[in-house]
Amino acid sequence: MSPPRTSTTPQEPAVAGLLLAAGGGRRLGGRPKALLEHHGRPLVEYAVRVLREGGCGPVHVVLGAAADRVRREADLSGCVVRDNPDWEEGMGSSLRVGLSSLTSSGGADAALVLLVDQPGIGAEAVARVRAAYRSRASLVAAAYGGRRGHPVLFGRDRWAGIALSAVGDRGARTYLAANADAVTLVECGDVAEAYDIDTPEDLRHLR
Repeated sequence: MSPPRTSTTPQEPAVAGLLLAAGGGRRLGGRPKALLEHHGRPLVEYAVRVLREGGCGPVHVVLGAAADRVRREADLSGCVVRDNPDWEEGMGSSLRVGLSSLTSSGGADAALVLLVDQPGIGAEAVARVRAAYRSRASLVAAAYGGRRGHPVLFGRDRWAGIALSAVGDRGARTYLAANADAVTLVECGDVAEAYDIDTPEDLRHLR
């Protein structure tokens, strides 16, 4: 008699969310971007929810400007929160802090990176980018009309190289440009808008 068949299901990849929320809002009169109000709550809370609803977990959050105030006023329960003392150097320093946090925590196969000042990007775009993960060498980015944007996904094997190249305000752009042939673009222009909240005029996007 033949033994019963057993079915195996591929294990779901562990894709952590990495939210960069350190910006000081210099062109917004020094209002920390994480604490801008959106749907009645701090913008950082909205972004955390987007990552979770898009299928990412755990969520790591990098704070910088007014970090203590953000911790007091925003509900970041369940998140791994890290402070970037060098946040004024630009996004690259926050990305390094976030990737270091993920590396020390272990367990994640990839990091999906979202910026706190892009509230036009919702859970559906996050889920699309997350679904394009293939291996720990994956590089995935949302695209808007074919142009690369956020969120982006970095397989674990890429983290060290990205951290080395993340300087100034360029984040991972240098690394992605150097590895353009390996980047999978996922069109998200039909479900998201990739505007930034940088100036007082941009505040019209918040609700």
